[in-house]
Amino acid sequence: MNLQASSDLSERMAAFENSCRKASLKVTHQRLEIYRELAQAYDHPSAEVLYRRIIKRLPTISLDTVYRTLATLNRHGLISRVQTGESQARYEVERFSHHHAVCRECGAMTDFIWTSFDETQVPATMSGWGEIIKKNVVLEGTCCTCSGKDSGTIFHMPLS
Repeated sequence: MNLQASSDLSERMAAFENSCRKASLKVTHQRLEIYRELAQAYDHPSAEVLYRRIIKRLPTISLDTVYRTLATLNRHGLISRVQTGESQARYEVERFSHHHAVCRECGAMTDFIWTSFDETQVPATMSGWGEIIKKNVVLEGTCCTCSGKDSGTIFHMPLS
């Protein structure tokens, strides 16, 4: 990890601790470790993947604790649950407004920005529904790596 990334992570962790306190959540060692791992991840890990990564340095943590912590942090808006067609939920610390493309073969998830979509108004039929807080697109398909086509433009990180 370079110096800038370390500084960014430190700032993110400090902001997380402040957000927990504002939400009246205890700042526990388990919450800090789960958030830290998620803040450093770019592969949108599931609870099981996070657990396998964290248990190496925190052997007393349980999978149930990881699940409950992710649910709590998501409920308080401190992390995001990525909506996909998969049966396993995937999570991220949202760094910027973006959308996702998911490979049905390897499970790789790629972030992308779609400004024209973000600027599009919701259909008039939704005007009486209520307040729209977020618009999100999830594209599903087969990535270039799995299809054997090398586009050279998309960052590819398979689920570990």
